[in-house]
Amino acid sequence: MSIVKLHVNGASHEVDVDPSTPLLYVLRNDLDLRGPRFGCGLGQCSVCTVIIGGTAVRSCITPVSAVRGEVTTLEGLSKNGKLHPLQEAWIEEQAAQCGYCQNGQIMTAKALLDRNPHPSDAEIREAMDGALCRCMTFYRVQAAIRRAARGTMTPGEGK
Repeated sequence: MSIVKLHVNGASHEVDVDPSTPLLYVLRNDLDLRGPRFGCGLGQCSVCTVIIGGTAVRSCITPVSAVRGEVTTLEGLSKNGKLHPLQEAWIEEQAAQCGYCQNGQIMTAKALLDRNPHPSDAEIREAMDGALCRCMTFYRVQAAIRRAARGTMTPGEGK
């Protein structure tokens, strides 16, 4: 076991864990964050996605010792009780069906919009390709991303 220092959603944390522990386990079990979820455990489905230093990262395959920089989870997107514009767009477009994949969908979309505030539909589909959804709400997800990009989100908002 080792003391690992993390900066998550604007707060500093120290956890005593094995350095090879997946970041997902620390976020859920030690920091009690429920946005990132366990899906495949192989980094293929995206439900565990967080943003580290502006990049969407699969936390289930990222050892906690490899984390460098600020970690943002779904909980870190809202500020002062106000939802992030991307979360608002998700609600307006009714993008969620069962909701299990929404963490990965929203965090992947957030990373996309931070690097490309006005993506084309093709760019949205390409960026979201690895964010799997069994309910097949891909068109609603795309509409929500377009809505957020149209005007309610400024570049880098919520970083």
